[in-house]
Amino acid sequence: MIFNSSTEKFIFYSLPIFLFSLIPLFLITGPLLSDFAISFITLIFLTYCLKKKNFSYFHKKYFYFFLLFWFYLILNNLINNFNLDSLKISLFYFRYGVFVIAIVALLNQDHKFIKYFFYCIFFCFLALVLDGFYQYFVGENILGWKGSVRISSFFGEEKILGSYLSRLWPIFFGLSIFIFKKKNKLFYLLIIIFILSEALIFISGDRSAFFYINLSAVFVILFSKKLFKLRLYTLFSSVLLLIIISIINPTAKERVFDTTLSQMNLLDENKKEKEGLYIFSKEHTHHYITAYRMYLDNKVLGVGVKNFRNFCNDENYKESELSCASHPHNTYIQILSETGTIGFMFLIVALIFFCTFVIKHLIFKFRGKYYFTDFEICILSGIAIYLWPIVPTGNVFNNWLNIAMILNLPFLIWSRNFIKT
Repeated sequence: MIFNSSTEKFIFYSLPIFLFSLIPLFLITGPLLSDFAISFITLIFLTYCLKKKNFSYFHKKYFYFFLLFWFYLILNNLINNFNLDSLKISLFYFRYGVFVIAIVALLNQDHKFIKYFFYCIFFCFLALVLDGFYQYFVGENILGWKGSVRISSFFGEEKILGSYLSRLWPIFFGLSIFIFKKKNKLFYLLIIIFILSEALIFISGDRSAFFYINLSAVFVILFSKKLFKLRLYTLFSSVLLLIIISIINPTAKERVFDTTLSQMNLLDENKKEKEGLYIFSKEHTHHYITAYRMYLDNKVLGVGVKNFRNFCNDENYKESELSCASHPHNTYIQILSETGTIGFMFLIVALIFFCTFVIKHLIFKFRGKYYFTDFEICILSGIAIYLWPIVPTGNVFNNWLNIAMILNLPFLIWSRNFIKT
């Protein structure tokens, strides 16, 4: 990137870096500020490209793949159960792809600002850990917000504390390894935060988040070069802490394990014989059945983006009074039912590419080499969270979830380029 004045540098470089570095904090406040940040960064970057007449940043295969998916979403909306809300979501979906390109360009310019992002996420995790455990033991957080069965800290009524920690944990862990080549006092404080944040995910009662953090841990343990002992130590320490917490107060353990088994009909033999087993719960099962019926009736295009909620009460699809929700609570089933086989193929291609590179790394590892660095393995473990098919998930087209997901991509793409140079 070339700047002809200090004003240009501030607008096209310093300002985007400032906004990007604050995204971990913005995500705690909700989707509004974080969405504003990525939208504004996108707008600034597009303005820079137009001003400099330089569009070489977009000549990437992964961006072309994203463009195809974006074009398909718009086309799907225009010809398939049209509604303005869905069209708005599809049209502005473009900002996610440009945002990734913009941050990669900024990282290629000077990656030192990674430290700003790191310290923001560090203070966010520190604040959430301290406040979360305070709320757990006292019954309210430092702002006086009352706790319930589930700990939520600064998220209040939005019970997404576990989701936030589990989704940003791989980036936080990876950046810690990248920045602190040599261990110092702050690094040992980070280890304590890692352990406590894993435990906080458990006591938050978010079962999907608890699965995610363990999936990420297993991924790092299996595929990293030098992080095996460290990640195993943090995982073992958090499990030991969870055992102690569960003995003192079994509420979280009951929700994560006992309630889950009960909802799946694994604890009651009579209900098991009468109703059979459920996938996660009766509600989830009926969502999935309803969504699958939608797909069977609309195999090519689906029922349209975010249209599950508009069709779930249709007698042709409805399984019971539990069938309806804003989305079917599973990424793969939602993509299949709302965008059809065509949209689903984009997700499958992404999954195949991911698996191909992981297998390639594994082959390299058996030969004593490593295709990905440990930093990249941490980021990939964060991406694995979103590609894992068998777990209840949020809405695929939810702004907050999309922002949390795409934060992984600029770091991975930049790191691959950084190694080559």
